[in-house]
Amino acid sequence: MKDLTLPGQLKGTTLILAAFVLALANFMVVLDMTIANVSVPHITGSLAVSSSQGTWVITSYAVAEAICVPLTGWLAGRFGAVRIFIVSLIGFTTFSILCGLSNSLAMLVICRIGQGIFGGPIMPLSQTLLMRIFPPEKQSQAMGMWAMTTVVGPILGPILGGSISDNWSWHWIFFINIPVGVLCAFGAYKLLRGIETPTAKIKIDAVGLALLVIWIGALQLMLDLGHEYDWFNSGIIIGLAITTVLGFIVFMIWELTDQHPVVNVRIFRYRGFSIATLSLAFAFAAFFGSIVLIPQWLQFNMGYTATWAGYLTATMGFGSLTMSPIVAKMATKYDQRALACFGLIVLGLVTLMRAFWSNQADFMALALPQIIQGFAVPFFFIPLSNLALGAVRQDEMASAAGLMNFVRTMAGAIGASAAVTLWDDFAKSSRSDMVGTLNTQVTQQSLMQHGFSSETALGVISSLVDKEALTLSVNHVFFIFAMIFIFAGLIIWLCPKPKNSVGMGQAH
Repeated sequence: MKDLTLPGQLKGTTLILAAFVLALANFMVVLDMTIANVSVPHITGSLAVSSSQGTWVITSYAVAEAICVPLTGWLAGRFGAVRIFIVSLIGFTTFSILCGLSNSLAMLVICRIGQGIFGGPIMPLSQTLLMRIFPPEKQSQAMGMWAMTTVVGPILGPILGGSISDNWSWHWIFFINIPVGVLCAFGAYKLLRGIETPTAKIKIDAVGLALLVIWIGALQLMLDLGHEYDWFNSGIIIGLAITTVLGFIVFMIWELTDQHPVVNVRIFRYRGFSIATLSLAFAFAAFFGSIVLIPQWLQFNMGYTATWAGYLTATMGFGSLTMSPIVAKMATKYDQRALACFGLIVLGLVTLMRAFWSNQADFMALALPQIIQGFAVPFFFIPLSNLALGAVRQDEMASAAGLMNFVRTMAGAIGASAAVTLWDDFAKSSRSDMVGTLNTQVTQQSLMQHGFSSETALGVISSLVDKEALTLSVNHVFFIFAMIFIFAGLIIWLCPKPKNSVGMGQAH
């Protein structure tokens, strides 16, 4: 049998099929990050829960994935990259089935956590294994294909999620993973087992991992439950807040002193990495919060179906696909701080456009900010990633990439929770203000003169007030997100001027 223990030795059809399997697996996991966004109203209606509770379906997956990303390196080194990749695919597919079979919010959230745990290693391992099977001269082409699946996934996610929820049921947004997961697991077993990576008995930072789970779990529970428990008027929320703060402090102290930390926080000693990652975290929190909030507002307030909400959300895809290769080339010629600042300021201005949306806005008025946003996204994502990774030593780049992805994913989960919570809180405040200034009796009598009964007239008034309150509230949230984007764009100038490309990986 031909020896396939060294990278770059897969040939011909075998190489193409192996690359297809890896890219498809990555696509499936990235797709699941956004496919549920437009389906939240269907899920909340089916399970009889509030919209803020429905967001747990998104945040639980993101948090579980974020926790597992830093473990990927240890798992691959201890058990082998191919073996972990196959196990992750099997686990992800199994929990996808259980998500589709869920008949309560608790079961669905638990199963989404399972999806995130097994889905976390798939993205970095698919990238690692692609680099392993291709010879050096073709690795850039392989990464281009991998990047394309990463970009296309979030675009198709809302469209597929909306179409499936409207025409079948929300359960099928999880069931469609079954054939893909089975195919990828079988393909990986048949095609990649010959290039398994070396294994060794590597010590795991069990204490650091436990502390990571505790403080992140407490933080996300506080964000998700705070609205229902009236925030810090509740002993439960105060307890979660204290657990978060103390857990984070102890975690940082432990990780800074442990010889084999689960998260190498020492990388934050590089100013370029710290500032770029901080800017990325703020920007991605606002970005992900927006793409979670928009489909819900469109369906609850504007009467959009999940399908059309998906189409509108996905209109940013064209710009992202078009500009990604262009920005990648520009990043080698121009100051990446300027590119990142430009992209973030544009995102801030686009989000500010949304802060003036009304209930009379037509499809194009709503789609225009999405289209412009699509062109701006690569300007912040690519340069910020390059700035962060270009600030660290070559031998620390893998740890830096894992830490950056961890921070980005956690920021997205926090942004989603904050967006829905603020939306609900602002809506109640706006409704209260409107009711206080509205002369309900006069309006009711006017409607009754047009043939409405007393009860129907009150119902119409209440519905109109609710719709206006939700729109005023969403405008408030977008204004806050616009300021966050602009802040993220300005702080990037605190980065030292980059002297080398990412590939150089030298500390500045």
